[in-house]
Amino acid sequence: MASTLADINSQIKKHDEQIAQLRRQAEELRNQERAGVIEEVRKKIAEYGLTASDLKLAMRGSRRSVVAAPTKAAAKYRSPTGETWSGGRGRKPRWVTEALAAGKSLSDFEIK
Repeated sequence: MASTLADINSQIKKHDEQIAQLRRQAEELRNQERAGVIEEVRKKIAEYGLTASDLKLAMRGSRRSVVAAPTKAAAKYRSPTGETWSGGRGRKPRWVTEALAAGKSLSDFEIK
């Protein structure tokens, strides 16, 4: 069977259309089944008096267990070159350690 590229491309297009149609049908069926499942679940919830917390569902307006990103602390110290430091925990910036080693005080760099 000799086929040309145009024939093959035509067949591919035809099959793609069939696939798209089958996917639409599958989605419609899924939506119909979903509606039935939702109704069953609602009946069971009513029958057993279940609550959202029984089902471990988050309620609207409730606190979420999402941890907020830490906010950056405001700068308390500024170097002569414009670098800033909040004075928080952790290692001091190089410009602070060099200034302290040179005999300067942190109060010399306070932002007022």
